[in-house]
Amino acid sequence: MALLSTEDVLNKTFQSVKFREGYDQVEVDEFLDEVVETIYALQVENTELKQKLEAAQLRVGELEGSEASAASAPVAPEPVAEAEPEPEPEPEPEPEPAPAVAATPAPDSAPEDATSMLALAQRVHDEYVRDGRQEGERIIAEAREEGNKIVAEAEGKRDSILNQLDVDRGLLEGKINELKSFEAEYRTRLREQLQSFLSEVAN
Repeated sequence: MALLSTEDVLNKTFQSVKFREGYDQVEVDEFLDEVVETIYALQVENTELKQKLEAAQLRVGELEGSEASAASAPVAPEPVAEAEPEPEPEPEPEPEPAPAVAATPAPDSAPEDATSMLALAQRVHDEYVRDGRQEGERIIAEAREEGNKIVAEAEGKRDSILNQLDVDRGLLEGKINELKSFEAEYRTRLREQLQSFLSEVAN
């Protein structure tokens, strides 16, 4: 059975029955069944939209919590490679005795090499941390934007459905009142006809 639209409800007409005033009761009952089914389908769709909206809001909250955890987590420094020891020089033949001269010690470059490697490792570490943080912020921003878009679309569709339900409810209430008035009028006429018939029989 196809769902009813607002135009279907507004433009619905009933066939008049023969031999008495009013509408065909079977046709009226079938139309009311269609109206009830339409309202039920709209309520189911509204419930699904509310569930999607809650899921999107939960996802946005999780992403914001992940961003805060990543920003507050300490970063462990990378291990610094130790400088390899220089090979020992080959022993040279003993020179001929010469006049004693004070020997000048060779400069030790190991501390400078270790300092340079430490600075390089720290710089590489800082670059990795900066790049990772920027990438994480970009992913979170895109996810938040997509979540907000889904929420906005769900809220817009929900509001549209709720407004349509209000309109349909007003139309149905009008139809129900019309049917109640028709029933009351029909019962009154029937009672009058029966009383008139009984009076004629009594006379």
